[in-house]
Amino acid sequence: MASMNLQGCQVGGLGPYISGVEATLADLAQRDAAARIWARDSTLWKADPDHQKIIRNSLGWLTVMTTIRQHAANLAGFAVEVGQAGVTHVLLLGMGGSSLCPDVLRLTFGGAAGFPALAVLDTTDPASVQAFERSVVLPRTLFIVASKSGTTPEITAFSQYFFAKVRAVKGERAGEQFIAITDAGTALGRTGAEAKFRRVFLNPSDIGGRYSALSFFGMVPATLMGLDVLRLLERAERMAHACRAGGPARENPGAWLGAILGGLAKAGRDKLTFLCSPEIAAFGYWVEQLIAESTGKDGTGILPVEGEALGNPGAYADDRLFVYLRLHDSQDRELDEKVNALDRAGHPVVTIGLRDLFDVGAEFFRWEFATAVAGAVLGVNPFDQPNVQESKDNTKQLLAEFKAKARLPEGEPIFSEGSIRMYGDAGAAEALKGAKTLGDALRAHLLRIRPHDYVALTAYLQATPEHAEALAAVRTHIRDRFRVATTLGYGPRFLHSTGQLHKGGGDNGVFLQFTADDPVDLPIPGEPYSFGVMKAAQALGDLESLQKRGRRALRIHVSGGIEAGLRRVLEAVRETK
Repeated sequence: MASMNLQGCQVGGLGPYISGVEATLADLAQRDAAARIWARDSTLWKADPDHQKIIRNSLGWLTVMTTIRQHAANLAGFAVEVGQAGVTHVLLLGMGGSSLCPDVLRLTFGGAAGFPALAVLDTTDPASVQAFERSVVLPRTLFIVASKSGTTPEITAFSQYFFAKVRAVKGERAGEQFIAITDAGTALGRTGAEAKFRRVFLNPSDIGGRYSALSFFGMVPATLMGLDVLRLLERAERMAHACRAGGPARENPGAWLGAILGGLAKAGRDKLTFLCSPEIAAFGYWVEQLIAESTGKDGTGILPVEGEALGNPGAYADDRLFVYLRLHDSQDRELDEKVNALDRAGHPVVTIGLRDLFDVGAEFFRWEFATAVAGAVLGVNPFDQPNVQESKDNTKQLLAEFKAKARLPEGEPIFSEGSIRMYGDAGAAEALKGAKTLGDALRAHLLRIRPHDYVALTAYLQATPEHAEALAAVRTHIRDRFRVATTLGYGPRFLHSTGQLHKGGGDNGVFLQFTADDPVDLPIPGEPYSFGVMKAAQALGDLESLQKRGRRALRIHVSGGIEAGLRRVLEAVRETK
């Protein structure tokens, strides 16, 4: 079986693709891609001046470890200051690039004795906001308001909500319980100064959100939770050195991986499926955004598949590339055997070994570099996100309409059964025409799936274990029935992640959007709408954007009990034979 190896990594099952990978590596060498990345040569990706301007201001992640190392003592001193102030909880208010790395570190390393417990809020779902509020002790909580632009609507709403709560307790001293992480010159930076935040950290402005893991956005929360940041940075710096060393692209771990990602995507293996040892399973959350938002544009892209249950080799079509992130001392032998079975069946499988948890630092950099290389292979700008703004604009318009009319435009359902209503465009209505039952309706929509498509479940719901279990079962059935890749994203946070690929990538996605009546709602101080209305506007704006591109999308709205509604949807999906 054809295979290639590099510095603890191995890929097997290349079979007919190995010549294509070799050609991609040769092309990268001819273009001197690795050296041009380090030289910040924007022409590696695009000739257009507007693109080049964006790219030139997006490569600070290459050397940000040095900047953070220089501030490490200051960060450690700040962590001591926070502890002495009696802080027991840290709640990060973020979205996408500002929240995913801290969440990965929290889930991977857990808490450290003597340090505050870190939690991450990245959803406008009102029940979730309420649950986070109840999980902390407000007078002993430090709030991190993290936004590169300083104007991200969700983060602004979180900040307004919790600042009002703390001010009700501490009055003019409320700012002592807030810090900000943002770029220089942003509205958030000014707000932090005016409200007397305990600290405002100004991140290097030449780093995009999804490339910011090793910047202040990732390392400030890491320090506050008691993580050895210097050790994490040291692993990242080793990987950066390996990616910088001269020589063939095949000896550069980031370029090597990027060549495989881009080369196999061009050959049709564009469903990048992540398998991880249980101890590092959360890494997929972060890399999902990096890959999807960086490559999903210009009608192409690599679909990251994270959290999909691992099936037998026969469950997968010939459009998958598997990546197995394996922790050295993991005891999950069953997972090892299942991955080996994929390899034996001829599926391409990249195995990346991590010596211990701190090698996550190295993987942050490896994947950033590999994604930049994959972008060069695919001919896209991996540092912009042109279609993310579109959904934001749709949401803004819908909220303006709510302000004027005190309601959102729901539209007319194209199918109803009990507590479940379905909404869609003319194409969806035509597909569901004549459906008598919920099973008929879902079958009609799912029969729109074509070979090598993917099915995306986008859930504007609270991410409870019960909801996750039902949605995971829906994914598994669809995958096994249609042999297609499936993804699950909770709204609105996926809008800052896979949402770019949904609109900017190819027309190979079939969408099931889930919305529901909120069991609770919360006002947003200073706004005429609530968190529930904001979330509903985001869902409608997302659907509008998909429909504008002719995507095959269906909204499923559940009234009453959400769990019961999801179980009914699952039953109906299982009727699709």
